[in-house]
Amino acid sequence: MKTSPRNLLNRALFACLILAAGTPVLHAQLGPAPAQPAAEPAPSRVGTITIKFVGMATVSEQIVRANMVLREDTELDEALIDRDIRSLYRTGVFEFIEVKREESAGNIVNFVFELTPKFRVLDIQYDGNKAIKSRRLAKEIKTVANGPLDERQIKADSQKIYEYYQKRGFNQAQVSYTIDRNRTTGFSTVTFKIREGARVKIGAVNFVGNDSIKARRLRKEMETKKWTMISWLLGNGRLKDDEFDEDLIKLRDYYQEEGFLDVEIAEDKITFDYPKPDKLVITIRVNEGRQYRVGEISFTGEKLFPEQMLGFIPRQRKGMVFKPSLLDKDSESIEDFYGRAGYLPPDTRVRLVRKPNLETGNIDVEYQITEGEKIQVESIKIEGNTKTKSIVILRELVLGPGDVFDSVRLKISKLRLENTRFFEDPVNVTDESTNIPGRRTLKISVQEARTGNLTFGAGFSSLEKAVVFAEVTQSNFDIFNRRSFFQGDGQKFRLRFQIGSQSSELIMAFEEPYFLERQLATGFQVYRTTSDYNSSYYEEIRTGGEVYARKRLFNWLESRLSYTYEVIDVANVDPTAPIQFRLYEGKTNTSRLGLILNQDTRDRIVSTTRGHYTALNLDLAGGPMGGDNHYYRVEFRGSKFFPVAEFQEQVLAVIGRTGVVESFGDSDKPQFRTIKDSTGQDVTFGPFVPGVPFYDRYFLGGPNDLRGFEFRDVGPKDAIGEPLGGKTYGFFSLEYSFDLVKPVRMAFFYDAGFINTDAYDFSPVGYNDNFGVGIMLFVAGAPLRLDFGIPLTTDRFNNQGNQFNFSFGTRF
Repeated sequence: MKTSPRNLLNRALFACLILAAGTPVLHAQLGPAPAQPAAEPAPSRVGTITIKFVGMATVSEQIVRANMVLREDTELDEALIDRDIRSLYRTGVFEFIEVKREESAGNIVNFVFELTPKFRVLDIQYDGNKAIKSRRLAKEIKTVANGPLDERQIKADSQKIYEYYQKRGFNQAQVSYTIDRNRTTGFSTVTFKIREGARVKIGAVNFVGNDSIKARRLRKEMETKKWTMISWLLGNGRLKDDEFDEDLIKLRDYYQEEGFLDVEIAEDKITFDYPKPDKLVITIRVNEGRQYRVGEISFTGEKLFPEQMLGFIPRQRKGMVFKPSLLDKDSESIEDFYGRAGYLPPDTRVRLVRKPNLETGNIDVEYQITEGEKIQVESIKIEGNTKTKSIVILRELVLGPGDVFDSVRLKISKLRLENTRFFEDPVNVTDESTNIPGRRTLKISVQEARTGNLTFGAGFSSLEKAVVFAEVTQSNFDIFNRRSFFQGDGQKFRLRFQIGSQSSELIMAFEEPYFLERQLATGFQVYRTTSDYNSSYYEEIRTGGEVYARKRLFNWLESRLSYTYEVIDVANVDPTAPIQFRLYEGKTNTSRLGLILNQDTRDRIVSTTRGHYTALNLDLAGGPMGGDNHYYRVEFRGSKFFPVAEFQEQVLAVIGRTGVVESFGDSDKPQFRTIKDSTGQDVTFGPFVPGVPFYDRYFLGGPNDLRGFEFRDVGPKDAIGEPLGGKTYGFFSLEYSFDLVKPVRMAFFYDAGFINTDAYDFSPVGYNDNFGVGIMLFVAGAPLRLDFGIPLTTDRFNNQGNQFNFSFGTRF
């Protein structure tokens, strides 16, 4: 039976439909098999680790492996290989490190560390040094025997040796080095070859071409000085390359500050002559050029203030010598002027433009001012005060929310916060932008500093001899906050205990600097002091307390009002003591009201370099205040400090003091006293007028005033030479001081003073004076002084010869 093509086509289509509609099982059998997930390769593991030294091994294999983390038969971590290489390099004993790897079956990786050790130093030798011993030169270098050889360090060591020779005055010294390497042993010998030359002193520093400025003035700008008798003490008088290069920079800067902007001091034209092998004459040639002056001064961009007003601000005026530093300060002054009115940078800024004027030969100055909008304080943001209360910071600020953002008051606020010493310097006081136009946030960022101290130790002074003391102070005290260890409220607390061979002391003091959050400081102190050094006839014991209030009346005047009650016990009086002492044997009490008015502009309380201190002290004891002693006291103290030169911080101090104490009321009435005679029997003495008790009179002599005399040895005395004190005194002192090497200062001084028996007797006829030299050293922040005084004018009792005086603290 034949089948037509049409039937064949229909059968094929039918078969396709059957296959398309077939069962899933049939479809799975006819389709391809699904792909299986690939198995992850096994991680590589560390096989053997071989340490191979290239050259002589100067270290053991154990040391190498101790500096490696990679271990055998552990999973391989590529990061550990890099880490081990860096670790081995850090040991400093390898010149080169190479790591080779070999893969074996089973994903095992074997490693070979090929290490090229550095040579080690067998010995360090010095060749050619005659003036300076090798042992001293060894202190200047860091290369050591049996250490790794580091040629860079050896080169640095040779430079150190050269610099040391320079300091010692061998300015022609030459230092080189050689390294003798033994590849068999791996050790090397380092030899520093030295050519010392002569030890040279600078005989003169001369200038050529300095037609406008005297050589004496130029020498003041230099650290390089002519050798003098005290050069060995000051450390100058010899040529030092680095110091001399800095001196040339200082000379150029000085000339430019004097208007010589084109000055040339060519180093290749400086000559060094040696008239003698040990003497050097330096000649510096100067090409001054012309001196420029300030031409026309103009302002652009000013709209808020008239040009006539701004013209009064700059210190540099037309026709004055052109001084770049003053012009920069003038720009700051103009910015501060705008800042006082609340126009702050960067919105408001001043740009200084210098324009050489070819016609006049001067330099015209233009201040280009960009004025922004006026800014006010929106809020205050404080950061970093983890210990100090925010109110303590806020009360030191002179700006508050709603105030005009005064840039000058901003700087004052910063200084006041730094002067509290509660925070590390510097305190950051800045402005921070806000979303409100014309308003910014005052941002205070601080870092808490250590404000509490516990100190203890031992000392010695010429008055108190040997002493042992312990002291606790906290300048940021908070009496009600035990959780923060009584810190954070800005109060002051001090507790001191001292005992010595001739004195003892116990003091507790407290101060609240802002009583009731007002600018009024209140405080108190209680004390007990015993002193045996005032006289050999008696012992003086003072027990008392003081309460006070302190307030600044004006920007330049501070006042302190106090009340003191103390009991004075004159004990252990020698039966042979003068009658003036025996009459006061036993206890008397003093009730005293005091007022101090002072002004203090010193830059530092200790090691002052500029400023002055003046104080008027007024005391009233007895009378309406009660007590056994009745007197009044008027005393003036003043000191002025003049910076002589910045070099070595040279300072001249002028000190003056004068005072009067006089009795009144019951102290001027005749009285009777019962005392014991040499046999122990009671004897009534009188009538006598007590007057001012001897222990509240004035005395001079010792480490705090007349340093050429023993303590209290200047003034009225009895027939056997025992000091009795006086009611009127005067004191004057001149002291010239300078830094030797910080923190050591040296001083030359002259002291003069008188004590008179009667009140208001200012006659200096019986004065004593002295001169001398002193050394001041800072120990743990406190000054320790040693003064050697030589008396000039004396009386017949106090002519004891030269005096050494030891003391702690400052005299001013």
